[in-house]
Amino acid sequence: MQLYGTEITSRLMLGTAQYPSPAVLAEAFRRSGAGIATVSVRREAGGERAGAAFWDLVRELGVTLLPNTAGCHSVREAVTTAQMARELFDTPWIKLEVIGHADTLQPDPFGLVEAAQILSDDGFRVFPYTTEDVVLADRLLDAGCEILMPWGAPIGTGLGLTNIYGLRTLRAQFPEVPMVVDAGLGLPSQAAMAMEMGFDAVLLNTAVAKAGDPAAMAQGFARAVEAGRLAYEADPMEPRDMAAPSTPVIGKAFLE
Repeated sequence: MQLYGTEITSRLMLGTAQYPSPAVLAEAFRRSGAGIATVSVRREAGGERAGAAFWDLVRELGVTLLPNTAGCHSVREAVTTAQMARELFDTPWIKLEVIGHADTLQPDPFGLVEAAQILSDDGFRVFPYTTEDVVLADRLLDAGCEILMPWGAPIGTGLGLTNIYGLRTLRAQFPEVPMVVDAGLGLPSQAAMAMEMGFDAVLLNTAVAKAGDPAAMAQGFARAVEAGRLAYEADPMEPRDMAAPSTPVIGKAFLE
């Protein structure tokens, strides 16, 4: 999988928040084999290197880092946070969130496009957290984004893929654009479904971090992502309404 010219070995991406301990976080990443770790800039502090311990831990994971503008509710806040992230993590990659609704954490489509344009013009490689809206996706691509990250469901809900029609339509509309289902997944089976639909990767956090055994759940998601991708590449059969025997009837014994 190529994202902005960088080869990523795993199609599973994990967040780094809410784990019960640093040791559990590290073990979850080890067992998942995740290729990308998202990290919120808000958990890092420049003054007196207050976030140095966490930064050292994330760096030791040995995965590609994707800083995140989590919690930003305006274009100015998101752009400023992205600029801080570039200095802190020395990367032009940024997962762009511009939240427009406090209860659902749904992205602000207008602010998202505006911030994406500003950041793209400034040399950032933008990973926009968006909805399954086809028109919004088109505007984000026009703004310079080369990847789309539609939600499966609102962040942290674990509801899975709540609008399968919309996600299928989005995937079909832009077949060459890398797409990552981001947010709302609660079970490995839901990740497998997203991969079977042709999405390139999934990103999740809460489903792993809040599980009774985060490391085991991370491994379960990793296997589900791999299975789903293999199924997609195998070109699955089309569903049909009528039954069809799998055993040939030719040569069958007939008793009188």
